[in-house]
Amino acid sequence: MPRFPAHPDRRPVIVAGASSGIGAATAVMLGAAGYPVALGARRVGKSQEFVDQIIAAGGEAVALPLDVTDVDSIDEFVTKAEAQLGPIEVAVSGAGDLDPGRAHELSNDDFAAQIDIHLLGAQRLFRRVVPEMIKRRRGDFVFVSSDVVTWPRPQMAAYVAAKRGVEGLSDVARMELEGTGVRSSLVRPGQVMTGMGMNFTPEVAESVLNDWVPWGLARHGNFLKPEHLATAITTIVSMPRGAHMRLVEVEAEAPIERSEGDKS
Repeated sequence: MPRFPAHPDRRPVIVAGASSGIGAATAVMLGAAGYPVALGARRVGKSQEFVDQIIAAGGEAVALPLDVTDVDSIDEFVTKAEAQLGPIEVAVSGAGDLDPGRAHELSNDDFAAQIDIHLLGAQRLFRRVVPEMIKRRRGDFVFVSSDVVTWPRPQMAAYVAAKRGVEGLSDVARMELEGTGVRSSLVRPGQVMTGMGMNFTPEVAESVLNDWVPWGLARHGNFLKPEHLATAITTIVSMPRGAHMRLVEVEAEAPIERSEGDKS
């Protein structure tokens, strides 16, 4: 018997935060690659649009309500996903939102809310699905972090604290899971053009950017597309057993400088 049996032919996936952005793009890409996918989000109607897209392309998917701040919602989401798709082989934890504010001005409740959704939400989902993965001696859990962990940004203290917590959780989980057959991986995106942060008022956006510039945190105006991160996540979970992509950093490439002869 091989040391690492191959992945099963059918690998059901759950994606938390799948109504837009990275989560939606990941669900669509995994669906196109043949993975049955359960899209979890509070905005089920938005997730359903992507489910329709996956099914129209010949894939298998279902949209289910999910609030990662509620342990009962997580349990119900996973239970329904498994009832419709089978035991979960892959979990992607990417639910979250962004509420900017200086650390000394952000309310205690608003600060705690970001910790709750980004860090505790990831832990709740991890706790729900990983024990069963361990019993089957295989599985992938992917945490979505942010490059604010290495390059913290003003007006994002709560988000930075939460994502640093996520990376700490992922690092410890990786050590604790070694030898179980379950892989804990981390994706660390740079600036991505998603719905997160796009609801800022012009005044808030200007304030945030003005605080970033003195620290060299707005080097160029190019943004990643959600599909770039979906590609990274798909690559991680499709790695043959026996190999482990522990951390993947994805940054936006700076625009190519024009030469004198360029007409475009």
